[in-house]
Amino acid sequence: MRLRTVLATVTAGLAAATCLSAAGAADAVTANTATANACSSSVSIDGFSDALDKTTFGGYFVGNLSALAVDKDGSIAALADRSYLFDLDAKTLAPKSVVGLADEKGAALDSEGLAVDRDGTRLVTSETEPSVRRYSVDGRILDRLPVPASLLVSPAGRATANQTFEGLTLLNGGRTLLASMEDAISGDTPGIVRFQTWQRTKGDHFRLSAQYAYRTDDPALGVPEVQALPDGRLLVLERGFTSGVGNTVRLFLADPRHATDTSGIENLTGQAGVHLIRKTLLTDIATCPSLGATARQPQPNPLLDNIEGMVVTGREKGRYKVLLVSDDNQNAAQTTRFYRLSVRVH
Repeated sequence: MRLRTVLATVTAGLAAATCLSAAGAADAVTANTATANACSSSVSIDGFSDALDKTTFGGYFVGNLSALAVDKDGSIAALADRSYLFDLDAKTLAPKSVVGLADEKGAALDSEGLAVDRDGTRLVTSETEPSVRRYSVDGRILDRLPVPASLLVSPAGRATANQTFEGLTLLNGGRTLLASMEDAISGDTPGIVRFQTWQRTKGDHFRLSAQYAYRTDDPALGVPEVQALPDGRLLVLERGFTSGVGNTVRLFLADPRHATDTSGIENLTGQAGVHLIRKTLLTDIATCPSLGATARQPQPNPLLDNIEGMVVTGREKGRYKVLLVSDDNQNAAQTTRFYRLSVRVH
């Protein structure tokens, strides 16, 4: 979680969660034919909702949301970086239950990445160390995955605090787990971010596997989320914030399948022979129609906020349905906002 603004604790009132505000269904968008909902030739926005902003549920503040995943029953698991996990109705986004999370000593996590495994267990990253743990549905720790020494927070490793495991996703039919670092580690060129993978072993344990390198469009941008597509490619969010200007949020299609395994390369400095993850810009969220959204601080588009979570919820008419959420940092100047996108990839 990249914190570049002053956080303010707010008093949250209880409010009912309502259905997403409808923006109308977007027709197929081509390079030559735009619709009212188009963000680009590949992406359209179907709607957004602020219904959960500054609300509470079960004694928990509904905010600080950093990751989303589809649960076994089709509901949406929403992870808050203050160590708790909500279960949301897939259509209305109304909270149905909440579970607290902790480390082995009962201490809170800086929980950022989330994937729901095939048996319903939760894989959750924490930026504190960083770490990846498996939790039962009721929040019990089942396992802890190994992490390369170089990716640990300094002085134990070469990572910077609050700039470690932000994204988490299962790919290859659940055989591979991938976590994305938010920013470069010390010794690597700024803007080159490492993606770490694990392979599933017996008993649903995971062993360290290949590592890949991804370059952001600008060193000022980090990677808050990744989501796997069925063919092994990834949807990747890049995000940044400039005070007085607002957020930058871009969505990319990335392909790690022919990238170099960088796990044995100490420093990534653009050297020859290292193939980075290939990527293609799908859209800059600032180009989406605002749909009447308002912002509490300057933004290039009032629709924008600190977008941090993403999940693919299905496919319809050749387009992936993607749900995004912004992390309001429990800050009065920010908003917990959900966005529904339709994304076409080639």
